[in-house]
Amino acid sequence: MCSVGDVTSIDVTTLAPGEYECMDCNNKFKGIGKKVTCPSCKSSNVKKV
Repeated sequence: MCSVGDVTSIDVTTLAPGEYECMDCNNKFKGIGKKVTCPSCKSSNVKKV
């Protein structure tokens, strides 16, 4: 079995989906990860609600 990296270093909070709102087009959506972008307009100007 091959493994890369340390499995214990994963931040589980970034893997949980969160509710976001796009500040450019006001789209509300669920996102996951550190760099969430709006699926509608592709903007990264989003906030977690």
